[in-house]
Amino acid sequence: QLQASGGGLVQTGGSLRLSCSASGRTISTYSMGWFRRAPGKEREFVSAISWTGRITKYTDSVQGRFTISRDNAKSTVYLQMNSLKPEDTAVYYCALDLDRYRWSDRSNFEDEYDFWGQGTQVTVSS
Repeated sequence: QLQASGGGLVQTGGSLRLSCSASGRTISTYSMGWFRRAPGKEREFVSAISWTGRITKYTDSVQGRFTISRDNAKSTVYLQMNSLKPEDTAVYYCALDLDRYRWSDRSNFEDEYDFWGQGTQVTVSS
């Protein structure tokens, strides 16, 4: 089970840090991703991180504002979100790729992931 947390209501320009933890499973050998679904839109890729943490990927709209990281000892992945904009408003989901010790060039695609968290709401007011 993946548990996403840390969402909330923040003003434009504010910051939030999302966390994704796994219960009953270590995530240290799996690549992880963050996706989001804005109201009325399809779910989209936000960011991904390799199992080592050395490789990261971001969608263009969050590059330079969001930072993905992981603490394998705590089985937790983070998404630090700075300079938030109203268009960042969405439900954010974390996801896990069950292929161990692998980084995929398709890490921005939903079908690369096998487990999903329940989502955490992020609302950015203007």
